[in-house]
Amino acid sequence: MPKAKKKNRRKKYNYNVDRKKLNRAFRKRQAPRIKCSQIRHAWDRTKSVSQNLAEMGLAADPNKAVPIPKFMQPVMKMDIDGPEKKSKIVQKPYVLNELEYQASLPEKQSQTLSRDLIDYVQHMIQNHGENYKAMARDEKNYYQDTPKQIKSKINVYKRIYPEEYQAFCTSLQQEKMDKQ
Repeated sequence: MPKAKKKNRRKKYNYNVDRKKLNRAFRKRQAPRIKCSQIRHAWDRTKSVSQNLAEMGLAADPNKAVPIPKFMQPVMKMDIDGPEKKSKIVQKPYVLNELEYQASLPEKQSQTLSRDLIDYVQHMIQNHGENYKAMARDEKNYYQDTPKQIKSKINVYKRIYPEEYQAFCTSLQQEKMDKQ
């Protein structure tokens, strides 16, 4: 088998490469960025991951933090004179307090519908009311949704935009009153 060319060639030092930048980039890749700002600000690069998390009152291994009890252990086993477990002192309790506060905040509703789907649902309600079979036969039903699929889309619209749905229904009733 022939060998690849340039493999046996002597390695030359590349003077055009900034070694300081290379090392900095390598260290940055080795220690990825911590997304949680509270943990990132309290992190000590000189300590290990488990030491850092223990100082903050967090667990590095959930299996050790909350062990699953084994029911198959003998009942007569007693550890009266055994070594007592050390209670770990939390040196940075503010991290845990900030995380608990952030978790207690109400979650913002981030679910939205596309403008096309909203227009589609409003068109169907405006032209057919609650008649889902007629909606399925409508010419604007491009994707050939079944009556149940159309009903579920309308229910999603009602759930995500209740105020807008109420305003739309009242405007429909106003139009019907004006026509009569």
